Amino acid sequence: MPEGHSVHRLARQLDDVFAGHRLRVSSPQGRFAAGAALLDGRELLTTDAHGKQLFAHFAGGHVLRVHLGLYGAFSFGGDETFRGASSIGAPRRIGEREAYDDGTEAAYEGPPEPVGQVRARLVSEHGWADLRGASVCEVLSIPETDSVRARLGPDPLAPGTPASGRDEFVRRIGATGTVIAAALMNQSLVAGVGNIYRAESLFRAGLDPWARGRDIPQARLAALWDDICALMADGVRDGHIITTRPGDRRAHQGPVWPDHAYYTYQRQGMPCLLCRTPIGLAELSARKLYWCPGCQAATRTA
Repeated sequence: MPEGHSVHRLARQLDDVFAGHRLRVSSPQGRFAAGAALLDGRELLTTDAHGKQLFAHFAGGHVLRVHLGLYGAFSFGGDETFRGASSIGAPRRIGEREAYDDGTEAAYEGPPEPVGQVRARLVSEHGWADLRGASVCEVLSIPETDSVRARLGPDPLAPGTPASGRDEFVRRIGATGTVIAAALMNQSLVAGVGNIYRAESLFRAGLDPWARGRDIPQARLAALWDDICALMADGVRDGHIITTRPGDRRAHQGPVWPDHAYYTYQRQGMPCLLCRTPIGLAELSARKLYWCPGCQAATRTA
């Protein structure tokens, strides 16, 4: 599932491509036909994200809400004015991957014929975007949008972070009896963290994944929040997730991502980069949890 940094990158790209333009909006697949009719011909004002939720604000008080879910992704194309990722969303192979424009400037003749199950298509004079596979694609009013946001926890990528969300994160996580590895995936407690950021941030903090939120000292929760904010901001900038510190991969030469980007994620059975203990794998709330039994022993939560 795309994590919060990808959705924030998506919001930024939609703004870059479409903000200030009247768009032709359609649903080649047909499942979003009624919503598309509400947006067709309207100006896209701005797009933002809260965690894994995308909100595209159109003139007239209509808001396109998208949750990519496990399989959702936008593909993009356009004329010589278009620069950016040609695909943002669910990976198409193991590991996170975003495909980028190769810099060629073929004559633009409008969007291609839809390929596959295109839920929504956005078209301007200079470019297009196709949405496939999203778990949510709907048009909301502004009050309905505010209601969705109110159900979400603080977003590590919101303006002003880490300071603006730290206290709320500590309050919410510190009040729960849920184990920290499950709490970080609860979007009502913290918005935007997915399986990679969950595993990697807990390793970097040396926290036992099965420690309950209320049993973790507030100072350690605050430090965890600050680190998540920094990691996710790097993800927005770089377009992929790298969590290993340079000093922990000194022996490696060449590209860091993807093979040397993580401490624990998808490294089950391999030796920990720090203590050489085999990385563990468990099922927690129907998701795979990766951790180091050596570096993240229960005694380290005190």
